[in-house]
Amino acid sequence: MRSLVAQGFLAPPALFVSICVLGALVALVWPRIGIAIALASSLCLFALTTPALSSYLTRQLEAEILASTDLGSAQAIVVLGADVQSAEGNIPDRLGAQSLERLLFTADAYDRLHLPVVVSGGQLGAMQPALAEMMKVALERYFKIPVTWTENESQTTYENAFYTARLLRNQHIHTIVVVTQARDLPRAIWSFERVGLRVLPWPAPHTPLDANRIEDFLPDARSFQASFSTVHELLGILYYRLRY
Repeated sequence: MRSLVAQGFLAPPALFVSICVLGALVALVWPRIGIAIALASSLCLFALTTPALSSYLTRQLEAEILASTDLGSAQAIVVLGADVQSAEGNIPDRLGAQSLERLLFTADAYDRLHLPVVVSGGQLGAMQPALAEMMKVALERYFKIPVTWTENESQTTYENAFYTARLLRNQHIHTIVVVTQARDLPRAIWSFERVGLRVLPWPAPHTPLDANRIEDFLPDARSFQASFSTVHELLGILYYRLRY
């Protein structure tokens, strides 16, 4: 159900494509109304594929992150798993691009703070090792960063927070640095604070605002993916606040 809401009919492109189809069907009975519905949906879909709108939406989401320069009170670093590349032939499951980027942020955080590290992420689909186990191996083998705790039960960001909080509460840890991409931080911060942890976001690069060239108002695939990710996050925040 979560996937259907966040990545199905309520997220682009399925939402606007469905509305276009609805408009075409309505046009069979009420031509003007149907054409207006299809045209409006097409314009919305076009706008979401432009760098100008996609970067604006992402910056608005990232603006919710409160800047924190004082990380001295942090007691642990928590990095959340993201994606994997599924096994093919003799090549095993591997961490995806987003997960690897988070490990780079974790390396920066550890180099500055020298705090114990928690990796959080369960199994994704038919993947054999848990995401947390893969991150632990990568951090220790390639980044030479020791991982103190491994949380490998979670399937969602809220579960990342819930199971990690249960793990850290036994260690009397209440203030953490959370590592993820900037657009994912608002939902992650809300989730961890919901389960009783104080969160200090590790500063991740923010999305530049693109709206000063003619090309920024023309559609491209990268901007469409950014818009999809932003809408996914906004829907996720709404869903979390309604459910949890």
